[in-house]
Amino acid sequence: MKSILRIFALLFAATLLSGCDWVVMAPSGDIAIQQRNLIVLSTVLMLLIIVPVIMLTFFFAWKYRESNTDAEYAPEWHHSTRLELIIWSAPLAIILVLGTVTWIATHKLDPYRPLDRIDANTPIPAGAEPLVVEVVALDWKWLFLYPEQGIATVNELAAPVNVPIQFKITSSSMMNSFFIPALAGQIYAMAGMETKLNAVINEEGVYKGFSANYSGDGFSFMRFDFHGMSEGEFEAWVERVRSDDVSLGRQEYLELEKPSEREPVRYFGSVDPALYEAILNMCVNPGAMCIHEMAHIDRSGGAGVESKQNYARLRYDNRHAGDLIAAPGATFPEAGREARGDEPQGHQPRAVSPEDTTPQPSDPNEIDESMRPISPDEAPRNEGAPGKPDDDRGPSGR
Repeated sequence: MKSILRIFALLFAATLLSGCDWVVMAPSGDIAIQQRNLIVLSTVLMLLIIVPVIMLTFFFAWKYRESNTDAEYAPEWHHSTRLELIIWSAPLAIILVLGTVTWIATHKLDPYRPLDRIDANTPIPAGAEPLVVEVVALDWKWLFLYPEQGIATVNELAAPVNVPIQFKITSSSMMNSFFIPALAGQIYAMAGMETKLNAVINEEGVYKGFSANYSGDGFSFMRFDFHGMSEGEFEAWVERVRSDDVSLGRQEYLELEKPSEREPVRYFGSVDPALYEAILNMCVNPGAMCIHEMAHIDRSGGAGVESKQNYARLRYDNRHAGDLIAAPGATFPEAGREARGDEPQGHQPRAVSPEDTTPQPSDPNEIDESMRPISPDEAPRNEGAPGKPDDDRGPSGR
């Protein structure tokens, strides 16, 4: 019976694991492969300590069980130099190796670092230029700009195999995470900032990409397909996108930027060449102040009292542009009014019932003496040097 239950448990576990996607452990890009190797090496190094400790725990529990009268009993034992050397030297050696490997990999796999190889056996050809892709995380979709090709796509990304790719990543509003597990690790996308990722895809295929950072209602559908193609297929794909007569300018982008879910794949045959810089500097809206303008003002010492004129230019959020925002009305249960009404909002005094008239503001000339501003000469002053208040309970305070 036990063997049958054991077999059933193994089959159940295999069924559950069959639905897992092992793309992180079987990637198709050189950067992701190196990251996979680092994960495997780190795990093996840690298991060199974990596995013996677990095995010895069970061994000691079995050997020194209460019923084993043949086991050595040494109640006065307290020290063994040989055992201390084993306990401390083995973990120390593993930590040194793991630290060295991690330090090297941290610098070698820096996402900002340009690639120096296509794969483990192929260096970057002399004079090879990377494919530049500008990535914008929107609510809730991905916009990909190809500045060299002059095209843009929504929720579809393509690149030729064995060609370095340089991603420039930003966001329109919410923080997101750009992640293609088969290609490389995740990189955050933040508004007003640009992060970078250098990677390469080594095998043709269609790979899944998504946001790995929760960013609101439509986060679950913020996914796209990444196509690894041959050089010829990529050129044909570019021409297919370029043949679309829809252009992407600032006004089109402002419409695209508005929140939407389950956005289909869209192509733009032409793109405003200055659009990405405007998105990055958060000044796509006409009249909005760019971040580099703000930085220049700050470096110059500020704008003084004139800076109040910049308030309207510093409103970047376009998600609710054009929406009429109505403040909630007051609730009057005894009058039968609903919670949200058309009564005026603001600081105007409000009637307590429908029959009462609304009190009007007082005459500005009639100023209550108790509310009159106090001049600096009339302000109360402390007499004497500041110090602790007198305490007549004695030096001890009791």
